[in-house]
Amino acid sequence: MCIIFFKFDPRPVSKNAYRLILAANRDELYNRPSKAADFWGTNSEILSGLDLEYGKEGGSWLGISKRGKLAALTNYMEGRPNPDAQGRGFLVSNYLTDKDLDSYAYLKKVSTEGHLYNGFNLITAEFKNTPDPLQESQGDGYSKPMIQALSAVCVRSPNYGTRTNTVILIDAEDNVTFTERTMLNCDTTKWSTSSFQFKLQG
Repeated sequence: MCIIFFKFDPRPVSKNAYRLILAANRDELYNRPSKAADFWGTNSEILSGLDLEYGKEGGSWLGISKRGKLAALTNYMEGRPNPDAQGRGFLVSNYLTDKDLDSYAYLKKVSTEGHLYNGFNLITAEFKNTPDPLQESQGDGYSKPMIQALSAVCVRSPNYGTRTNTVILIDAEDNVTFTERTMLNCDTTKWSTSSFQFKLQG
């Protein structure tokens, strides 16, 4: 149901260290129309993907501005969701990071092993957080196989799952690298990767 891992260090001690490492998966219906990440807006100041679904177009799930403002949106499982709901989820908070969930323990493990810097290893993992009584209690209306599929870091099911992987790195000198992998043509074996580099503006 989407996942975001991040590590933030506002004052890294080494110039080779990162101030921010963010790795995120967008889980969505494979056929929901969207635009891959690019700069947009009046001054091309914002870098993000865009939702193109009719009636809900223009929204995004993850973006960063050249001035360093970053916004991310994720969701969590709720039984029998309202198909007419306007919102696409909830802002990322400390909801997960103050709990000893398996996903977070996995993040801590891979970050100490140095794998976090290759964020795609982290967010394309087939690790599953199951069984999870809390998740199962929220899954009213979902089949057990679907609940198990949704518990994965990288979700795979016939029509819904992880279709975008994003890694954002900001180094000690405010250089930003934004890399995105996007599924092509609803095919889990075909992906396109794009990368953008820029320096944060004061």
